[in-house]
Amino acid sequence: MTPHSQFALLRSRRFLPFFVTQLLGAFNDNIFKQSLILVILFKLTVNADRDFLINLCALLFILPFFLFSALGGQFGEKFAKDRLIRAIKFAEIVIMLAGAAGVLFNNLPLMLAVLFAMGTQSALFGPVKYSILPQHLEEHELVGGNALVEMGTFLAILAGTICAGIMMAGSAYANWVASAVVVVAVLGFIASCKIPRAAAALPELPLDWNIFRQSWRTLKMGLGQRPAVSRSMVGNSWFWFLGAVYLTQIPAYSKEWLHGDESVVTLILTVFSIGIALGSMLCERMSGHKVEIGLVPFGSIGLTLFGLLLWWHSGGFPQDVQPHDWLGVLSYGQAWWILGSVMGIGLFGGFYIVPLYALIQSRTAAHERSRVIAANNILNALFMVVSAIVSILFLSVAELSIPQLFLVISLMNIAVSSYIFKVVPEFSMRFLIWLLGHSLYRVEHKGLDAIPEEGAAVLVCNHVSFVDALLIGGAVRRPIRFVMYYKIYRLPVLNFIFRTAGTVPIAGRNEDPLVYDAAFKKIAEYLRDGELVCIFPEGKLTADGEIDTFRAGVERILAENPVPVVPMALQGLWGSFFSRAPGKRLFRRIWSRVGLVAGAPVAPEMARCELLQVQVTALRGERR
Repeated sequence: MTPHSQFALLRSRRFLPFFVTQLLGAFNDNIFKQSLILVILFKLTVNADRDFLINLCALLFILPFFLFSALGGQFGEKFAKDRLIRAIKFAEIVIMLAGAAGVLFNNLPLMLAVLFAMGTQSALFGPVKYSILPQHLEEHELVGGNALVEMGTFLAILAGTICAGIMMAGSAYANWVASAVVVVAVLGFIASCKIPRAAAALPELPLDWNIFRQSWRTLKMGLGQRPAVSRSMVGNSWFWFLGAVYLTQIPAYSKEWLHGDESVVTLILTVFSIGIALGSMLCERMSGHKVEIGLVPFGSIGLTLFGLLLWWHSGGFPQDVQPHDWLGVLSYGQAWWILGSVMGIGLFGGFYIVPLYALIQSRTAAHERSRVIAANNILNALFMVVSAIVSILFLSVAELSIPQLFLVISLMNIAVSSYIFKVVPEFSMRFLIWLLGHSLYRVEHKGLDAIPEEGAAVLVCNHVSFVDALLIGGAVRRPIRFVMYYKIYRLPVLNFIFRTAGTVPIAGRNEDPLVYDAAFKKIAEYLRDGELVCIFPEGKLTADGEIDTFRAGVERILAENPVPVVPMALQGLWGSFFSRAPGKRLFRRIWSRVGLVAGAPVAPEMARCELLQVQVTALRGERR
């Protein structure tokens, strides 16, 4: 399958109308929300505490995610998603008409009620937003689609915030804001009318209108998924915990630590949003157009590192009589270190969050996907509320400074990530595989679309180095169960990867009959479950770079489990550090180019050792 840039999706009706719909929705939410905050701060004469009203706004927008996400998850399973999105977007027009009236008449209670209604609409839209992607996109497009959604969402948030500030600066702000929110809502509805049909996953699902009972059931369903999915939800929510802390503290940090005005807040928000967008875009290229959860530990490391750098470079910023504007801040070298740290947090946040969303979507059953995403949204909201409580405790009770708060949450990130990666070692295993494939080797792929997208198959390949399984596992989109010589299986460090990946250790029949028999039983079990099994029929690493005689183990496997056989060949690995080539040197072969080539599947009745050896040799060619 030829990889394409994720931007090609923007030319597809399967994706573009949905992308525009969700982008305009995020843009509109933030125009209204930011305008309301600025109205409270600068335009309205009110007797209530303005700080209380600002926090009330935050509560009113996030509360519906607790109350109605479960209902949105049920709707997403029971009804066709395209029709549901259009209904939600039509409701946005009605809500924004009320919001426009509130702005025009300076009616604060009405504007607060509209803000709650906006949060309700977003809570209902969230489960559909992420569950519709796997219905319209191919598996190899899922990471790119999520990357575009994340990029569009954060840029829309930024654009909405900036546009609200520009409109509120004028004397005719009410007319501008009222017109803008209604026009954008109408445009969002028009875009939603172009979304292709997305059938209901579980139309017979009975609706439970008890929002508290159903919220609890939905959360239990989400956290009761397989560990990779449930801990991905925790990791996803932890990202929103971190993001909420950073975004909430940026205004005060800009004022108190950079001695800046409002333009400095906008500058930092812009840099952070660009970082998220850039990380999301790079994620697809770095993941090889597949769901690569190995990027999650990479993103986590970056979040901690740049959080520590932000703390380190804060403090002692030059102060002037007047607050600095954004150009004044940029005239100091220290500001570039701070902005670089903010950019790094956003960039690695993109590496962290996109694979988690893609994993949740790809590994959840279609008839449960909307409700699992609803559970994720409930958990996100909970973590965001906890982030506010933690910030208050550290800043007000423990009397830490804002940079010290950044230090604490960066260290907390180490603890949370360590827990997730310990419970689901697949994250760490895939990270090591990804690291190997992007440091010592550059792996070129050819013909891998011959490997079936689903169902059982046996892959046979030549055996050149100790890391053959890692390179193949990192290149093939589907999980693979490898069969390898038990002494290689037991190698330190690599054993962790092999064990986590479900590798099958095997010994010679005369060497250890128990290991030998157990291996074939496990292989049969994997194939009955419809998985891919990869074997190295030579039974050992090559000692001279040439392909040795294929042993009869593959024929025994096929006699018991007649499945297709895909011949493959590794090219260019002989002489690398992990091969048995004499005189090899590690640094001479750093980032060396190797190839993985697959041929057409062979029917099980035709798959004899001699034929497979001839085909693997032909695929490898002269490049040992």
